[in-house]
Amino acid sequence: MCGGFTCSKNALIALNILYVMIGFLLIGVGVYARAASIVTNLPIVGGILACGVILICISMLGLAGAVKHHQVMLFFYMIILFMLFLIQFSIASSCLAVNSEQQQQFAEQGWMTVPTELRKQVQDSLKCCGFNATGPSTNSVVPPPEEPSCERINLQCCAHSSEADCRCEPCGPLLEDKIDYAFKLCGGLGIFFSFTEVLAVFLARRYRNQHDPCYLPARAVFPHDYLY
Repeated sequence: MCGGFTCSKNALIALNILYVMIGFLLIGVGVYARAASIVTNLPIVGGILACGVILICISMLGLAGAVKHHQVMLFFYMIILFMLFLIQFSIASSCLAVNSEQQQQFAEQGWMTVPTELRKQVQDSLKCCGFNATGPSTNSVVPPPEEPSCERINLQCCAHSSEADCRCEPCGPLLEDKIDYAFKLCGGLGIFFSFTEVLAVFLARRYRNQHDPCYLPARAVFPHDYLY
């Protein structure tokens, strides 16, 4: 029967092995999101990265508790995993709820906090100049940084142009699609896998309360010829 002790144990072990793989997947998605957006310091994507690392550590705790049928390990495994579910679900929902204007604000704040040399590398890579055409947003709480020179980039962009005031396009619009894809990908994966954590909590609770058939219950044995 699947609800038995052995089945619950094997299911919990398999689920935690899957969580280890999911943890590495979340880390890979977060790294790709940062690489795709190149310079934007996106705290929500960083939260997905942190959840991936924490999920791997919790999975190791769950594996040890499932193999040993350790009551204390399984208890803390359930508590921590449920807390991770709340955090991961909130972060993933935030990723899906962020609109294009908020994404632009996050990207601009990230652009303004990175070193000038890194912004210069982005401009050279994407053949763009500055973050947007109008300069830093007036609503930004970060002071405007020193923008790298665009003279060399403008020469490359305007090599075949006859306009006198030709300039490269800003970097913000070029990063917009990549940022939106990163948010949607992180949010979708986070939502999907966070619900499996609820299943793991339920499975660990049932397995923790089941009796191990390898250990017989304690019984009092009295001799038949004993006089009471």
